Amino acid sequence: MRKLWSAVLLLATAGPLAAQATASLSLEEAIDLAKKNSPMVLTSRNNRARAEASLKSAYGALLPSANSSLSTSLRQGKQQYFSGVAFGATSDVLNSSWGLDVSARLSARTLATMRSAKAALDASENALKADENSIRSTIIQQYNLAQQMQARAALQDSLVASTQLQLDLARAKAGVGSATSLDVKRAEVAFGQQQVAALRAHNSANVERLRLFQAISIPAPDAVTLTSKTAVTEPTLGVQELVTAARQSNPTVLASRSQVTQAESELTAARGDYLPSVGFNASVGGSAQQYRDGNYLVNQAQNSVASSRANCFTTDSLRRGAGLSGISSCGAIALSANDAQKLRDSNNQFPFGFTPNPYSVSLSVSLPLFDGFSREQRVQAQTLTRNESQQRVRAYELQLVTDITSAHGTLLADYRTVKLLENNTQAARDALRLAEERYRVGLNSLVDLQQSRSDYEKAQTDLIDASFEFHRAYAALENAVGRPLR
Repeated sequence: MRKLWSAVLLLATAGPLAAQATASLSLEEAIDLAKKNSPMVLTSRNNRARAEASLKSAYGALLPSANSSLSTSLRQGKQQYFSGVAFGATSDVLNSSWGLDVSARLSARTLATMRSAKAALDASENALKADENSIRSTIIQQYNLAQQMQARAALQDSLVASTQLQLDLARAKAGVGSATSLDVKRAEVAFGQQQVAALRAHNSANVERLRLFQAISIPAPDAVTLTSKTAVTEPTLGVQELVTAARQSNPTVLASRSQVTQAESELTAARGDYLPSVGFNASVGGSAQQYRDGNYLVNQAQNSVASSRANCFTTDSLRRGAGLSGISSCGAIALSANDAQKLRDSNNQFPFGFTPNPYSVSLSVSLPLFDGFSREQRVQAQTLTRNESQQRVRAYELQLVTDITSAHGTLLADYRTVKLLENNTQAARDALRLAEERYRVGLNSLVDLQQSRSDYEKAQTDLIDASFEFHRAYAALENAVGRPLR
């Protein structure tokens, strides 16, 4: 007994120091971490983001599309010859232009696609909730399993201490002649076996702890304390109430219904290919051109003036030779400095001195007539897809009733089992305590004491297993309903 109290005092003083170096993890924290790190949940969030982008794109199809352009170019000042005729300017030419084009198109498929994208977003939202509900159930199951293995390991540690006391007592009794060496050997064997059982229990607890953090999707710390403790309470919800709640909140069922809505929208879109579509287009723009030689237009004008004046003088000579009156204004044909400056100013257009181009506006109505039965094939395919989606909803709802009914029945059975085992464990504990007292005073043999300890170990282990089976059954029922129930 002195050794037992020494061990208890040692554990009591070492406990706070160990707690300071050990991380703690509650069930709620484990669930939150899993929702943030689980690849399954993160993938569902990516799918939801894609659905949101698709919905935005579907709404954007109602808006007109607009395209703008701005360009510039340089043409070398060199003439080109076609059939012996020279074309083009001898000065380098700078060009710039801009344009704006607006178009829109509206059809029955555009409107149906919006509804389909909205249903797809609802389906992805519910799929995300379903995955979060699934990972929540998985974490609860594994958290309880890890706690169950830790409770088993703690039980085995207490039994190691108990068998150690039994061994010490057997040796003490053998020392005074009230026990045989066979009792000592049996106590040593029982102590060794109990140490092996404790070692295996601790290894199982460590393995389940690692699996818990694997489910959470984060690295496992060296030491962690699972702090959440949930009491075993009698379930009060009825099956019909749970089924009704599940039909309204189970995310898997809601996602399947959204898929039906999406399939119906896709069918409407396929049928919309038989209806006309309306299109609109408008465009406007401008261009600018400038010769790099600032006097190019002036030189062209001067050449034109010189040619006009030469023609005028030639005509005047012919008229005078024919006895007609001459042309007195030929000398007045000249390019003034003011006109030359205007030509230079008119050349300074690059890059933004645009001259507007004629704008254009068009409205069109398109009615498809025949496309080789492709529309019929699409309508038939979407009809079958819609029917399959409706059958999946029906299958989910049938499975829902079965899952909830069976999970509820299992939960009630586990609750009754826990209550029965609590009484059984108390009786086994009292029997063990009585056997220890009787063995201490010599009224029982070591075999009787070991049998009582074995009965207590089995009863306590069964109670631990039944208690955590109850919590896992509760988690399975919550997973079937689609929301927490406590």
